[in-house]
Amino acid sequence: MTDIYQAIVDARRAGRPAALCTILLTRGSTPGKESMKMLVFADGTRIGTVGGGCVEADVAALALESLADDRARTKSFSLNQKDLPESGLICGGQITVLTEPVVPPVLILFGGGHIGAASARVASESGLRIVVADDRADYANPTAHPTADETWAGPWAESVARLGDAAHHYLVIATRGHNDDLEVLRAVHQAGCSPKYIGLLGSRAKRLTLDKVLTDEGVSADWLAQIKTPIGLDIGASTPGEIAVSLVAELINFRRKGTLGGSI
Repeated sequence: MTDIYQAIVDARRAGRPAALCTILLTRGSTPGKESMKMLVFADGTRIGTVGGGCVEADVAALALESLADDRARTKSFSLNQKDLPESGLICGGQITVLTEPVVPPVLILFGGGHIGAASARVASESGLRIVVADDRADYANPTAHPTADETWAGPWAESVARLGDAAHHYLVIATRGHNDDLEVLRAVHQAGCSPKYIGLLGSRAKRLTLDKVLTDEGVSADWLAQIKTPIGLDIGASTPGEIAVSLVAELINFRRKGTLGGSI
């Protein structure tokens, strides 16, 4: 089990999505025993075992479901030919497994100004992994954002390129101006990122302007529809701190309930 625990630590440091599968209960004859564990990554790779065979594949599939919506699941599996006719299993036992995400979603804040800084501070209390990115080194460094796990200073496109598919990420675009917002959005689209959440700070008028530019460049309406503008829950926020609270509250609501709620 030491390897699994170290792998969890490594995954959390790297922000690599993973779910831990644990056998909670066994009945009858089973190849897997209580407390056996398996770590499943988003790409399907695994460390450890819950007994092997087709049941292990089913547990891995359940783990991927937990990663998809960031929610724990418990499920019982019967190890017999009646329930799994193609398995050849004759144990006749049953196992109950818990799958739980062990790596929090990653919040990428594009823009290290007042809103980004306040959001990083508030989000640090919510269990998210936080990255602040800016094209200015003075606005993306550990001194400016001590609560961030990482800071990325450099061209917007280079920061976006570090995201990969961003399937476990919340992206918030809060740069210093329309042109920079547009550059980030364009880079995210071109990179083929598929984040859990993408929000754009600003008014609906600003959003319409950027949508028109991106539409003229060939970006689909379906892709643009995923962008949340304005960001945050509707609490009447106006100051950077209040906007940060409303944003993080929205992300918590989305993470725990699967809904985005209102807007500011």
